Amino acid sequence: MLFPTFEHILTHISLSIVSILILIFFRILLVDEIIELSDSSERGITGGFFCLTGLLINRWIRFRHFPLSDLSESLIFLSWGFSIIYMILYFKKIKKHLSSIIKIGVIFTQVFATSNLLNQIHKSVILVPALQSQWLMMHVSMTLLGYASLLCGSLLSVTLLIITFQKKIMIFSKSPFLFSTTNFYRSQLIQQLEYWSYRVISIGFFFLSIGILSGSVWANEAWGSYWNWDPKETWAFITWIIFTIYLHTQTSTNSTGTNSAIVAVIGFCIIWGCYFGINLLEIGMHSYGSFLFEAN
Repeated sequence: MLFPTFEHILTHISLSIVSILILIFFRILLVDEIIELSDSSERGITGGFFCLTGLLINRWIRFRHFPLSDLSESLIFLSWGFSIIYMILYFKKIKKHLSSIIKIGVIFTQVFATSNLLNQIHKSVILVPALQSQWLMMHVSMTLLGYASLLCGSLLSVTLLIITFQKKIMIFSKSPFLFSTTNFYRSQLIQQLEYWSYRVISIGFFFLSIGILSGSVWANEAWGSYWNWDPKETWAFITWIIFTIYLHTQTSTNSTGTNSAIVAVIGFCIIWGCYFGINLLEIGMHSYGSFLFEAN
């Protein structure tokens, strides 16, 4: 009874923290920023991170395998990855508005990971034979860390596109002097968004590449083939291709930051489709029932 009770307590603490964070976030968004509230939100993110860490460790000890065997555990791990990326960017003292963009992803994933919105994902199951492998930790953790990094970088690209679009509107709505001043500020912000988006996505691309390669080795051991064109494998490969194009456009002298951002937004949508779609449709060898996670 100790482990279920501990998990119950951590889950409710985490959900309470993220509920308060949502209120603080909208308070700061709708009204002038209050330093005390902003500092509280940072402490809340840190507290939520330790709760998620506790949940993962608790499940690891309780079920005697790395906690990445179902969608519930993968959501916790994904939110945990979001929190790590946020805290790295925050402690590197980048602009607050940039780390705040990542904070949206942290809050969103933590809500789904710790709430009862998807009741079925909280049902623990016995680890299926295909997942009883030493490759579970390597393959799935690298893939999810890749997804978390790519999603965070893509959020920055989404913001870049929004600001760029607003910048064009400003030409018709502001006086020349105001436009010049605002344009300089926005130009600096766009450069920061592009820089950090590229760096975070590059890290995510590295993790995803390791995840796909380790998954191929695991597939050969489990199914006798390195690649089976399973739906999950196919969409993971498509995701990899999309972000390969992103990295290429970033290094191309004939491309603009807007073009790269558009590619990243496409990748953002594909990742969520790859992550949730296969499970909900229950297709392919990577699906183990409705809301049950897979080997990717």
